[in-house]
Amino acid sequence: MLVGRPLLLIAAIVLAGCANLLPDSATDGRLSFESFAAAQNSLERIEPYKTKASELRQMGFDLVESRNVTLIPYPDLVGRLAPNASVAFVELDPGIRDCILARMACRAYEFHLVHEVRERKGNFLLDFLNFERTTYVTGWRFEALIVVRDGVVLFRNFAGDPRNDRIERQVNPLGPLQSGGEAVVSRLAK
Repeated sequence: MLVGRPLLLIAAIVLAGCANLLPDSATDGRLSFESFAAAQNSLERIEPYKTKASELRQMGFDLVESRNVTLIPYPDLVGRLAPNASVAFVELDPGIRDCILARMACRAYEFHLVHEVRERKGNFLLDFLNFERTTYVTGWRFEALIVVRDGVVLFRNFAGDPRNDRIERQVNPLGPLQSGGEAVVSRLAK
């Protein structure tokens, strides 16, 4: 049994330099767009009062088959499109006004497009034992709002993060015991 401990220690030291053994992950809910700019360009080709809902699929915004699309109910839609009562109704975008007047005949679709890569870097042993974890996150997030009435787009808009580039660092002084201590504290708090 004493022979096994030195081998385990040697294996741990060797693995300490193996950063390529750290896990990586990716989130990819993009539809057919390769970048934020590609999604933006496609959305900007949609012309209010001209583009038909049936044409949206060819532009990458399929109202029926797309993943990560939310159909917004009418009461929520009014709150999103006209959230500030101090703005007069006539000052709203014509597509928004027509949608509000159409009530239940108007539908809004919100697309959530995400491409994110998470790569863990650093010392394998510190990461493995939960003492220190450093994750580099890169990618983009695009959200599009498309408002349709009677098969015609009335309004479209977008938001998001064209370039996401951040570092997440987590330090646990107690390493693998950190989560156990947090669990004990939460039990004591109850």
